[in-house]
Amino acid sequence: MARERSGRTVAHLVLATRLKTLRESAGLSFQQAAEALGAHSATVRRIEQAQTSLDAGQVSTLLSLYGAGPGETGEFLGKLAAANRPGWWHPWRAVMDAWQLDLMSVESAASIIRTWHPSLVPALLRTPAYARAVDDVLRPDLSPAAKDRRTDFLMERQERLGAQQTRVWALMSATALHTRVGDAQTMAGQRKSLESAAERPEVTLQIHPLDGPAHAMTGKPPLTVYRVEVPEISDHVVREGGLPGTADVWDAHETVTAYLMLLDYSCTAAPHPHKSKEELV
Repeated sequence: MARERSGRTVAHLVLATRLKTLRESAGLSFQQAAEALGAHSATVRRIEQAQTSLDAGQVSTLLSLYGAGPGETGEFLGKLAAANRPGWWHPWRAVMDAWQLDLMSVESAASIIRTWHPSLVPALLRTPAYARAVDDVLRPDLSPAAKDRRTDFLMERQERLGAQQTRVWALMSATALHTRVGDAQTMAGQRKSLESAAERPEVTLQIHPLDGPAHAMTGKPPLTVYRVEVPEISDHVVREGGLPGTADVWDAHETVTAYLMLLDYSCTAAPHPHKSKEELV
């Protein structure tokens, strides 16, 4: 199964990262590892970046080259089947944005997700009607059936995050409450849903008022930061706001830290979550 179509799973990311660590510990280059496989160095890079399925034969060759013992090799190979199994999101892959394919494994393992939107309700807090209305405006290139599937996919994401008690810390502008998306019923339902979400223990909602001062996220496009409590998986930043269906994704520590600082400054300047609830009344 092509990894590009299915997206990486957490198990896949963990094993791919382990291979990279073993190669580096052995002091071997991409080229040296590739020669053992009879392949191009780009193949090893793709394996270590979890951009392709893990082949048992190639993995066995690399583990032997890296000096892994029988116990570690047996354990590693025993986890291959799970690593190559499609993620739960596989049935929705046809309507997912390309960047989501790789990020769903990170989102599914996240312990906390921090998100900002300058003008709309953040995706993870949208109702089905609101989400569908947003796609009607922002994704005219998609068919009605595709938009319906995307809405179903978003609802499944929300349900799974709730079931695993992932913390969602959402920062938004009150602009979203005054920007009509869909009809009046859609907006009323979204506002009521935000009120309910703000009462949930795993959700923190802060709303910058319309008459508030400028803050660190002023003018910044939609942003999401994923924190994963798995050593092999880095924190990730996703910045949307470009062409429909596209996003910039980073996992470099310096970049993630820089965006987290901006969010921290902006959250400090925003009203307390209890005060933000008043914006919804």
